[in-house]
Amino acid sequence: MFEGFETRTIAGEGAEIFCRLGGDGPPLLLLHGYPQTGAMWAPVAARLAERFTLVVPDLRGYGQSSRPESKNGEGYSKRIMARDMVAVMAALGHERFRLAGHDRGARVAYRLALDSGPGVERLALLDIVPTAEMWCAMDAASALKSYHWPFLAQPNPVPERLIAADPVFYLDHTITSWTKGRSLAPFAPEAMVEYRKAFAQPGAVHAMCEDYRAGATIDCENDEIDRKAGRRIAAPTLVLWGEHGTPAAGGDVLATWRNWCESVEGKSFDAGHFLVEEAPDETGAALERFFA
Repeated sequence: MFEGFETRTIAGEGAEIFCRLGGDGPPLLLLHGYPQTGAMWAPVAARLAERFTLVVPDLRGYGQSSRPESKNGEGYSKRIMARDMVAVMAALGHERFRLAGHDRGARVAYRLALDSGPGVERLALLDIVPTAEMWCAMDAASALKSYHWPFLAQPNPVPERLIAADPVFYLDHTITSWTKGRSLAPFAPEAMVEYRKAFAQPGAVHAMCEDYRAGATIDCENDEIDRKAGRRIAAPTLVLWGEHGTPAAGGDVLATWRNWCESVEGKSFDAGHFLVEEAPDETGAALERFFA
């Protein structure tokens, strides 16, 4: 994966952030989601690297990045994780950049866009709606489909100890259940090796639970503050989602994002949650067109 890319570890906002770097052109930051690493971008990296300078980090708590101590989600709010990314891009000389995120990475991305304003030139969000919208709309059906949201947010150490009984089983089950075909077939073996190794590292599950604890409290509160203040994402925004994923089941995805963005466009693909792996050609083409 990522042939021709270099790797570096760069200081974030209190975390050490592992990054893959490659390509040529305007800077484009690509953020992964749960329970993956930056390796998820491999299916589209070569295509995008022909036109952009790619920065592909592991978020704090994930992959090869550090896992700062945290309690009740305080160290893993999307605002803090976004500041990691701003620090990384500044260290690389990029004060302004394009930004795409999937899943939790998309939540970091839209928080970064809200907080950093003109630093984000264009924004792409893959298969999410805002955190506050998710919690407000959660009913029995969506709670069953997205059970991990309340489960991972339970007080430490309940989810940590339950997942620790067989972390690789939990990882594989989670990823499989979010694809259209309920299969690991869309994922490269090299990527799965990386995900499993990272997920089983000491402290990794706790860090990811802290991410979700922040999502249930701090992140949701910050979203509500912005919503009440009428604060909106200024950067032109592209929203992509899977026809068989959670956002699609919740209603009109673009209509939801129009309440949060000054300018938004988007489309769905015949896929589950993992657009980059399940529909790499369509997703890569859409990102290339939008960011170019």
